[in-house]
Amino acid sequence: MDSKMGNFFDSIGSFFSGGDKIPWCDREVILECEKEVKTATDGDSEDQKKESIMRLSWSLVHSRQAEDIQRGIAMLEASLATSSPPLQDREKIYLLAVGYYRTGDYSRSRQLVERCLEVQPDWRQALALKKTIEDKIAKDGVIGIGITATAVGLIAGGIAAALARKK
Repeated sequence: MDSKMGNFFDSIGSFFSGGDKIPWCDREVILECEKEVKTATDGDSEDQKKESIMRLSWSLVHSRQAEDIQRGIAMLEASLATSSPPLQDREKIYLLAVGYYRTGDYSRSRQLVERCLEVQPDWRQALALKKTIEDKIAKDGVIGIGITATAVGLIAGGIAAALARKK
């Protein structure tokens, strides 16, 4: 279990090392977090239960599996319905932004990151995610323009070939 939790913290550490890559979470870590939530639900304090649920939410939105990400998003949205201190809500909103980024909903992810930055404008983690989102949107835009230009070129080439045959 210690090695699995070590992997969990290593993946968090890789995010803070300055790269703009969002860490991934292995299935084993998710399973450990699920066990932790069950244990906390069965008898630990309310604070311990909330902490374990946050760790599970983190691991789910950082998963490579779409169903895990959706489950993490649902958990975070449900937990936002209860009132929490602004810093806890900021963490939940950030994790939601990661989840929506992973699902490809970049506009929703960017909106959520902006909400995080309203609470703490200099939060490096949120700033890094915002840059990652904007880079992805720009990259997708360039790819879209390339596809459009190629399609227009093919159509123009086809018309030119058709006109050349008529002459």
